[in-house]
Amino acid sequence: MGMHGSKPQKQAQVLMLGLDGSGKTTMLYKLKYNESVITVPTVGFNVEMLETDRSSPGLTVWDVGGQRKMRPHWKHHYTDTAGLVFVVDSWDQKRLDEARKELHRALRYENLRGVPLVVLANKQDLPGALSSEHLCLKLDLRRVCEGRAWYVQPCSATTGMGLEEGFRRIVYLMKTPLRQTQEDIKVKMRSKGFSITAVKQILICGS
Repeated sequence: MGMHGSKPQKQAQVLMLGLDGSGKTTMLYKLKYNESVITVPTVGFNVEMLETDRSSPGLTVWDVGGQRKMRPHWKHHYTDTAGLVFVVDSWDQKRLDEARKELHRALRYENLRGVPLVVLANKQDLPGALSSEHLCLKLDLRRVCEGRAWYVQPCSATTGMGLEEGFRRIVYLMKTPLRQTQEDIKVKMRSKGFSITAVKQILICGS
């Protein structure tokens, strides 16, 4: 993932959560080895170290199982988490309400207060997958993420589309004050000719 030169000296802990079947483990190994692997539901957790550029910390990514029996154990991984990645199956609309409830429950924990969030809208390669904007609304992100830096990244664990961008985004959010991230989005969108209304909508949906 965006590897340049030697391994960074510091490591930041990123916690990757999501329902079972959302594609977390497939995503992690696609990033690490650029290979599509056949996975089974994670019982416990997987840990991998990802390199970034020299100016950013390397990432220790904890992929914790998303089965219902595993979710009560998520809270044991919240301490020292610098960034949260929540993976959503954007094609399986029947489970979006379940995903929303689990995400909101996690964000209420004190140890995750103010921790930046990137929602990875996985399975965008499948027809009928919801867009980032629709996921933003379905997950009620504007309300639950008030006072928190956040972003929605469309991606595909199978093809690799959007994965590096999503993890670069979590690195950026971890390094940058909240107000600055909002200003950066405004400047970027205006430079591309977006109207003020469009910029506001983009800020609402974190993308």
